[in-house]
Order: sequence, then C-alpha cells, then structure tokens
Amino acid sequence: MAQQLDIPGYDYGRVPPSPLSMEDLERLKAALMFGEEDERYLRQAGDVLADQVEEILDLWYGFVGSHPHLLYYFAGPDGQPDQGYLEAVRRRFGQWILDTCRRPYDQEWLAYQHEIGLRHHRTKKNRTDGVRSPDIVPARYLIAFIYPITATVRPFLARKGHSADEVDKMWHAWFKSVVLQVALWCYPYFKEGDY
Repeated sequence: MAQQLDIPGYDYGRVPPSPLSMEDLERLKAALMFGEEDERYLRQAGDVLADQVEEILDLWYGFVGSHPHLLYYFAGPDGQPDQGYLEAVRRRFGQWILDTCRRPYDQEWLAYQHEIGLRHHRTKKNRTDGVRSPDIVPARYLIAFIYPITATVRPFLARKGHSADEVDKMWHAWFKSVVLQVALWCYPYFKEGDY
C-alpha cells in the first residue's frame, strides 16, 4: 500500500494545532525511551509492512468484528455495523500504519494525533464520516488496543528475511510508537489540568 492522500476524511496537514507543544512531545518520547534508533527502525518497518497493510487490516478487523462490544462503536442507530463507516475508517487505518512508520514526528504529526484523539472522543466522533454511531470510544479501549495492535504486527515484520535482532528492534520501535500515539489520543479524555 503506497502513501495515499485521496482518502476521505484523511486531513493530515490540514487540522488545527495540538494543544501540546513539541517540548511536550519530546518529554513523552523520552519517558518512552523513544529515540533516533527507533525512528530508523520504524522507517525500516514501513518498508516491510507497506505491501502487507491490507492483510494486517484484515486481521485487525477480524478481531474487532469477533467482539460485539467493540463492533458496537461502528454500529448505526439500528444496532447493525455501518459498513460504509467501517470501510472509511479502514482506509484511514491503513494510512495510519504507513504514517506511523514514515512520517516525521513533527508539529503536523502532533496535530494529527490530536485530531485522531478527538475523532474517538465525543468532541468529534462521527463528524468526519457523517454517521450516527455511539458518540465515544471509551478511553479504556484505546488503551487496551495497544496490545493487539502491537502483538499482531510482529509476525508481519518477520516475513521479509530480517535477522531476529532487526525484527525485535522494528517491533519495539512500533510498540513505543503505538504507546506514544495512544497517550496523545487520550488528551481529550482528561479534565483541564489533569493531562
């Protein structure tokens, strides 16, 4: 999957700034022990994962679809999954994989992480796609998803013949990035002054 810019609702570079500063981001990265080596291995992971994105999404969507309490957040007023909504989010989710690995973690990236958080929170959920589904994904599920989104990517990283050490470094870089992003996405869930 190549980097795409024509994905409906994919507004990277066109969203308001994050309330967090680059200094806040650097401190969070330091707390995660996320450094230049991780950035290098994430770029490598992007090369490894690029042609496997659809297969990864099939796995992740199968996981969500097998848990009615998770699929609920994609349901319309009739209680049935909104297939158009699932597909729109899937396209952005695929691009998120590539962005995680290939985008510089700069001011634009920080702003888009805030936007992703807002789109899971009642602040903006459903607005991007004009749907009528539950108005929030509880923060507990954002946090819990760190594990499946991290654990399941490792076998994909191991498919291209890299050494066990390289796979391990790519996987740890991915893991740190996912934790970093989820920490950023949780911002709207906190009361003023608590984040």
